[in-house]
Amino acid sequence: MSNAVLTVTESAAKRIAELTATEAPGFMLRVAVSGGGCSGYQYGFTLDDAVNPDDKLFGPEGAKVVIDETSLDLMGGAQIDFVEELVGASFTISNPLAKANCGCGNSFAL
Repeated sequence: MSNAVLTVTESAAKRIAELTATEAPGFMLRVAVSGGGCSGYQYGFTLDDAVNPDDKLFGPEGAKVVIDETSLDLMGGAQIDFVEELVGASFTISNPLAKANCGCGNSFAL
């Protein structure tokens, strides 16, 4: 069982709360790590209303992030943020376990 921690910035919490309030009431942001991408592993983001037995919840009330233990083990100590730039807006992850990241920020290597 993972004891890893995931933090959610104020900006990410605000965006999650906006998304779930307007598009998917009662849902949470699910973050998952899967094999693939240009660096070996890639992050995935979906809205989900289910919490599975191996899931952990993070974030303030109204802006919950759910992640399975296997993904959390690959992201322990990571921070989820939401950034708005001229080229677009997206969730980003700062993962202290990543040894390398691709240019798009959605793929990493351990």
